[in-house]
Amino acid sequence: MDEYIIKTEADVAKGAAWLARAEPRFEVALGQIGTLPLRLRGDGFEALLSAIVSQQISVAAARGVWAKLDAAGAIEAEAILKLSMEELRSIGLSRQKASYAKALAEYRIDYADLRNQPAEAVVRTLTEVKGIGKWTAEIYCMFSLGRADVLAAGDLALQESARVLFGLPARPTEKELRQLAEAWSPWRAVAARLLFTYYHLIKDREGLS
Repeated sequence: MDEYIIKTEADVAKGAAWLARAEPRFEVALGQIGTLPLRLRGDGFEALLSAIVSQQISVAAARGVWAKLDAAGAIEAEAILKLSMEELRSIGLSRQKASYAKALAEYRIDYADLRNQPAEAVVRTLTEVKGIGKWTAEIYCMFSLGRADVLAAGDLALQESARVLFGLPARPTEKELRQLAEAWSPWRAVAARLLFTYYHLIKDREGLS
């Protein structure tokens, strides 16, 4: 596998410097943002279960549900398999998310092997699991596996940030953002970090206006 892996702040800085040279608007944004965050987190079953829990609810609500799962010892695959749907729902999962958690536990993904697979193969494997879409799989590649050239183009925050930064007439679609991001290879995951950070910057500005 010849994909570059982001492991440290220095890796992110290297990618940011490349993007600033390649795209003047990134250079301007970085001047406003400063240092980009590393944003790496763990991989494996727990990371994907956390992503399922977080789907379509607020950060605060997700933390609350996760705390209940953790307290019940239900953040590992074997524990999920032993619990009934009713027990998972009593902990705080919706019926749909409980079924997704069960599906993830039953799929028996080889997480160690995923670390050595190309990003496209990782996305294919993960999206075979009920409840895991392309966005979740690409976020996993970016922030759990540290892949440098992946961008979750279906993310609304990334789309809106790109609209503002690039002065686009409308928020780009997933397909349009992927096309725009082709010029950011091999550092598309660093571009994503930049756009995520820029999104919060512009939202903070709106809050002050």
